[in-house]
Amino acid sequence: MTSAEEAAGDVRGDGGPLPISATGLRKAYRNRTVLDDVDLHVGPGQVVGLLGPNGAGKTTIVKSLLGMVHLDGGTATVLGRPAGDPAARRAVGYLPEQFQYPAWLDGRQVLEVHARLIGLPAALRPGALADALRLVGLAGRGGDRVGGYSKGMQQRLGLATAVLGRPALVILDEPTSALDPIGRREVRDLIRSLRDRGTAVLLNSHLLGEVEQVCDHVVILDRGRVVSSGALADVAVGAEVRVTLERLDNAAHAILEGFGRVAAVDGDTALVVLDDVAAVPALASALVSQGHGLQALVPLQRSLEDVFVDLVGASAEGEGR
Repeated sequence: MTSAEEAAGDVRGDGGPLPISATGLRKAYRNRTVLDDVDLHVGPGQVVGLLGPNGAGKTTIVKSLLGMVHLDGGTATVLGRPAGDPAARRAVGYLPEQFQYPAWLDGRQVLEVHARLIGLPAALRPGALADALRLVGLAGRGGDRVGGYSKGMQQRLGLATAVLGRPALVILDEPTSALDPIGRREVRDLIRSLRDRGTAVLLNSHLLGEVEQVCDHVVILDRGRVVSSGALADVAVGAEVRVTLERLDNAAHAILEGFGRVAAVDGDTALVVLDDVAAVPALASALVSQGHGLQALVPLQRSLEDVFVDLVGASAEGEGR
């Protein structure tokens, strides 16, 4: 066990504290509410995507968890300790959206400085540094000066600092922003490997396709409030259903309209946007009881992008966060 893991205490055992547990978070700057009763929970081995348009409050949440922003209300613990507690902070791997390392240092020296900051014992540092460089694809470039790194290589070095010492929790803020498609795929593989070894990951990203490929849970924010959260598979099941009947007549059409909006009709099949996705059983019962010969009723799986656009709408072009 590394010192980063020891700093958080026994947080991985059954029944132990969650890597992130935040309830009722509130924050305002003057007359502007940034966080309004936000709940966020991340369990061991979970990869949770934090999504929202600019100004939604994502960065404020991350900074509050790291003790960089003082909350006006609510409670937050990180690895069982109050948010911002020095011991918890040392046990968290963090990649900020914007960072810069001294150009005259080489990659291994950057990691050495970070290893000292998190209290990694000297005897463990060589192996930990090599492990981190290998994980991010810089195994052969650790001796090169940072000034000679491409933007993508610098992003990889930032990722290496985040995973150094195998932290119990990793927070990544736009980790693929400077990477090409191959680099993005490698980051996805890295996140999956973190999940497989029980590391909790909070991923803040505007690339919905990336989130959809690696996250098992998502939290969608809009103007400081949580508008949707849960398992990705549940969030992506929308209020659209495809209904096929033996005969789609006016009476059947009226029943469908009673549960929502008929968006399209193709023969005896209708696409219905329900007012409430929980009404699917009631819709099926109404069609069957009134003899309309229900042949199929299929809830449609939407992309995360579809869900996101439906929930946040025009506010996705709001002011800077």
